[in-house]
Amino acid sequence: MEPSHLVNPLATSSQLETSVSQIDEMPKDLEDSVRYESSRLNQAAGMLLRLPQEIIAQSIVILQRCWVGEHGISMLKQDPRDTAAAALYLTAKPSTHSISPRQLLTVFAFLNDLKGDYTGYAAGDDPKQSTWTLSESEYETHRERLYATEAVLLRTLGFDTHVALPYSLCINYLQTLEAFDGLGSQSLAKRVFSHLNSALLSPQRLYLTHQPCALATASIYLAARETGVSLPDVEWWEVFDVDREELGFLVVALRSLEGFVEEERATWANSSVPLTVKGLRAVIAQSSA
Repeated sequence: MEPSHLVNPLATSSQLETSVSQIDEMPKDLEDSVRYESSRLNQAAGMLLRLPQEIIAQSIVILQRCWVGEHGISMLKQDPRDTAAAALYLTAKPSTHSISPRQLLTVFAFLNDLKGDYTGYAAGDDPKQSTWTLSESEYETHRERLYATEAVLLRTLGFDTHVALPYSLCINYLQTLEAFDGLGSQSLAKRVFSHLNSALLSPQRLYLTHQPCALATASIYLAARETGVSLPDVEWWEVFDVDREELGFLVVALRSLEGFVEEERATWANSSVPLTVKGLRAVIAQSSA
């Protein structure tokens, strides 16, 4: 059966409640921080590699999937940074925007030197301002780890790497709602896609729990309220197979992301989120001492 371009297999509540990392005694708040930081890392790396947002989004969804459930990848056994790199490499490989291991690992080495402060660099600032290096021997080592992690990722996912995204749906929905015809349509579209990209970073893992149609509808609804663009004065979301309860939940979840990001910044103000097994174990040991 061909994979659908409109729906995804969704994670169950039991899969979301229990991860192999938590079974390995990793605190949930630390796991949330790692998921968030790893997604930010892939977003920044993808932008530096000039990859389309669709590929970056697919890699983040695949990354989040591999950490779900008791049969997923443990963050305390496989470096999250390596897993993030493998997810981006694996996603880009079959596309028309494939990247070489050297390109990928060079960018990840550069971003690693920034210690989570990606502001400006992903937008195209000169990376020579950093003091990062990647020697030939380090490259060879990281390349072998990339290949090994890619194999682990594929086995964990059962070789199912298909991801349906809401971006194209959003355009169709906005056209159906005739939202491109009035004033503020450009601002509305920008806000909609901003919410879709932000949802990739949500600790509630919205791309794993809701179908693309629901994500697109909620983003349009919230963006319209924020930009003051008028939409039909009826329950138009039902046309797109979304009920009021699901719409309300997603709108609240999207609006709550800003608070989560502020909390993350405050928590890690004097350090960076560890994305290696060694670093994570050190943080856990320190917090339990």
